[in-house]
Amino acid sequence: MKSTAKGKAQKNKSKQTLADKADKFDCYQKSVQEPEHEVDIFIQAYKEAYNRKPLKLREDFCGTFAVCCSWVESDAKRSAWGVDLCDETLQWGKDNNLSKLKQKEAKRVTVLEQDVREFNTPQADVLAAQNFSFWIFKTREEVIEYFKIARANLASEGVIVMDMMGGRDCYDSDIIDKRTIVKGKKGFKYHWEQAYFNPVNSDCIFYIHFKFADGSKMKKAFRYDWRFWTIPEVREMLLEAGFRDTVVYWEEDDDDDDADAVWSRVEEAPNDYSWLCYVVGIK
Repeated sequence: MKSTAKGKAQKNKSKQTLADKADKFDCYQKSVQEPEHEVDIFIQAYKEAYNRKPLKLREDFCGTFAVCCSWVESDAKRSAWGVDLCDETLQWGKDNNLSKLKQKEAKRVTVLEQDVREFNTPQADVLAAQNFSFWIFKTREEVIEYFKIARANLASEGVIVMDMMGGRDCYDSDIIDKRTIVKGKKGFKYHWEQAYFNPVNSDCIFYIHFKFADGSKMKKAFRYDWRFWTIPEVREMLLEAGFRDTVVYWEEDDDDDDADAVWSRVEEAPNDYSWLCYVVGIK
């Protein structure tokens, strides 16, 4: 009987799909994050505001805090604080991102499992809230409260940097954007689903799914229940929260696909069907 049971267990294990074996956090990082690019944007925004190098980063809603790790790798004088409420995500970051740093680099990363609306980190030069994360706050009061706290968590010369998305395509429901992230038998595809949008209050729901080479899927690996904020709303709320100025960074058009992206301050941009930008609040 034991032999039969063992054989069945081995057979069931061999039937595991690629989706069963996949790590959703690893897939997320490969699909969504570009930590080195984020660091470059933070440095650019800060230098253009204050004409010097930023050294201290606070990454709110940090998840696996890959950006914090990239930040300390970029300069021996840099330190980072990552803040998030999800212990599972933070632990994955410790096991898979922090562990890959040199010991002297890892010592300059501090990870805190807490609400981003708390004051208990050194004041930062740059406070980052990436991947549309502050959109979990659905009212002006909530966002302004968060911006006021973010401002307090910044040094006297500090910036908050947030990415934003928009364009007519972003308001469509039942749309799935599909991209191949890794090709081949061990590859996978990233599916971004715009599942729901309510034009009355701008509530929206998005999902991330992953599809693998054997046809298996990791459905709803990540779910986002947000308020879809616009650039002018965010700029107005930053000013209401006490920031002295706001800046929008837009990617310049470049026909050379291999060239590094160039981001510039703008007050006017093309009305593309879909776009990404950065909104910066200057303290």
